[in-house]
Order: sequence, then C-alpha cells, then structure tokens
Amino acid sequence: MPNDPLEHDRTKLEAGAVARLSPLVRRVIAPNPSPFTFTGTCAYIVGEGDVAIIDPGPDDAAHRAALLDAVKGERVTHILVTHTHKDHSPGARALGLATGAQVWGCATHVPVEDHPSGRLDASHDTDYAPDVEMRDGDTLKGAGFTLTAVHTPGHASNHLCFALSEEATLFSGDHVMAWSTTVVAPPDGDMAAYMASLERLAARPEDIYYPGHGAPAVAARRYVRGLATHRRQRENAILARIRDGDADIATIVARIYGGLDPRLVRAASLSVLAHLQDMTARGFVASSDGAATMDARYSAT
Repeated sequence: MPNDPLEHDRTKLEAGAVARLSPLVRRVIAPNPSPFTFTGTCAYIVGEGDVAIIDPGPDDAAHRAALLDAVKGERVTHILVTHTHKDHSPGARALGLATGAQVWGCATHVPVEDHPSGRLDASHDTDYAPDVEMRDGDTLKGAGFTLTAVHTPGHASNHLCFALSEEATLFSGDHVMAWSTTVVAPPDGDMAAYMASLERLAARPEDIYYPGHGAPAVAARRYVRGLATHRRQRENAILARIRDGDADIATIVARIYGGLDPRLVRAASLSVLAHLQDMTARGFVASSDGAATMDARYSAT
C-alpha cells in the first residue's frame, strides 16, 4: 500500500546523489537495491556544519565515499543507527573511523538460538557495537538539531526511530516505509510488538517520516493507521483461509498473495508466521506443534 506515487519512480531515488529534503535533512542512497531494499538504503545527514549521519548502510566503499563527499568541509559528530539489519548498520564502523564520530543508536542484537520458528535471525549485523546505546526517550543534542530515540520493536526487537524536534519529523528506519509494508520475520520480528509500535507512532505529532528505503512518507499518521488496518485485514484473511481448510503456511501464502514475486515467498511466509504466532497467543488459532512454527498445521479455535 504505497503512500506516495512518486515512490515508484526510481529516477527520483538515485544512489549516490545528495538530495535536499528539508532545511536540516539531506539524503544519500546506498547502491544496494533489491526486492527488500527498493532502490537502496537511505542514509540521512542531519544539520549543517556539525552533522549527524543516520543509518550509514552496508559497509560499501562507494557509498562511504559518497557520504564523505556529501559532508566535505563539515564535521561528522555522530553516527546513529536505527537497527542492526545488515543493510543499515555495518557501514557505521568504517565511517566512524574515517570521521572520528561516535556511533550512537540501537542496542546490539541478541541472537535467538532456540525458537519454535527456527534459527531465522541471520540478517543481523552481530559485529555492531555502539559507543553509546540509546534507549527510549534518550536525546542527542547536535548543532541546531535534536534527535530523540523512540523504541519501536516489531520489525526488529532493537529498532529505534529518531524524532527531529526542530522540524517535527521522524526517521522511521524500516518500521514505516512509504513504498512497501514492513517485513516482520520471527524470531526477532514480532507482530504484536509491531502493531503496538504503530499505535504509538500514530499518537505522536510527527507527520512526515524519512524511512530506511524509498521516499518520505507524507500524512504519516494517517498512513500509519492505514498500515494497522492493512495488518488487521491480513490477519482476517489468514483466519478465513484456516477456517476454509488451508492448514499450513505454504498453502495460506499461495492463496492470499496472488502473483507474488518468487523471491518474496520466504518473506511472505515469515510474515504469515508472525501473524500466526500472535493469533495463537491470543487464542484465535491452534497449532499442531503447540507453538506456532513454520511446519505446523493450524486450525481455528
């Protein structure tokens, strides 16, 4: 459910180019396009003169050079990270060494070794180690800008958004994106936490979001409410399929995701699993394995 039709014009989202988004915000996109990252990971430069960089992306020399060129003549004082997926945090280490900036941001990822969904959290950057771990409500005061951490678990348990108070905008990482709905993949992704985080953002004042991929989300609070409605509709569709006798995740995905890109089937299956974990916990469905797992068979309760 795209938020902005320009989101699908890839020429507006060129990797390496510096885009001025507001008086305080510039964007440089990493050259890592994919079905999961759209045109690439968005790194944001906040401030003028003394600046912070949010989500430096993958450890890619060309992207790092583009970021350093974008801030030539300025001083990078801080590097912030929203979460530890490998398309967001690995670039922080080398960029910190190149600039002398401290890395602030989310907590390190704690691997989930034994989980009924399987060992599915390999997408995390386990080498990430911030100089300063930010928690919900922690604030970074920069030169002319203020960034406040908002803990938004769901896509990742350590996910933070950053509110820019001077412009009443929000850097939403992968929690809210305008080009696509967010992947919620167990075991680290959690549907109940994701829904609660959406509700929290909808109650906040910011109405423009700068996401981890794609163009800014406009009328963001209304869009967030729409995302929550979309997830509830998806839950109802899953429950309807189970009531009609589709008892396993593979069949449910084939039924409700018509024409899906084969490269996204695994992600869709994990998303359905996340819904089923939540629905099992709430007593709407029962799993043949007791807990919700990828290979279980499901029935309505």
